[in-house]
Amino acid sequence: MGKVTAVCSSGEHEFSKPVRDRIRLLEGLGVEGDAHLGVTVQHRSRVAQDPTQPNLRQVHLIQQELFDEVAAAGFTVGPGQLGENVTTRGIDLLGLPRGARLRLGSQAVVEITGLRNPCLQIEGFRRGLLKEVVGRAEDGSVVRKAGVMGVVLAGGEVRPGDPVQVELPDGPQLPLERV
Repeated sequence: MGKVTAVCSSGEHEFSKPVRDRIRLLEGLGVEGDAHLGVTVQHRSRVAQDPTQPNLRQVHLIQQELFDEVAAAGFTVGPGQLGENVTTRGIDLLGLPRGARLRLGSQAVVEITGLRNPCLQIEGFRRGLLKEVVGRAEDGSVVRKAGVMGVVLAGGEVRPGDPVQVELPDGPQLPLERV
């Protein structure tokens, strides 16, 4: 079992999100008061392509271990600075299959839809950081480490210190792809 180390939200479309004492997840919508809240896609570039797409990016989660990893490369990054809503510790978010469910605290449930595709805004935040959160595997495939995205299946309040429980999907375990 893992735990929530921080929660963040912002009503503005900005790169980083301020840390909060708590956030409320709303079923089928996302984080209450967050700019990415909605049934349909809210990410600006995706809205420009097709505003009717379903919002598979209602909640952005990053594992605290990524901050430890980039710190070893000389980068100081804290919760919310990469735009995530929930920071966790003790769960290999990137290793989860599509459809895995995270129970956050006593009520909220988020289903993982895929990987966040790191963008050039990361480079604007900290020069050189993009190459730390995007790499190549031995087979040449792209490795994305900037967190996972999900949809809210059950709403509820989430706070730092809340437990995180993983429920794997029945059937084949499909790898995460970018969403």
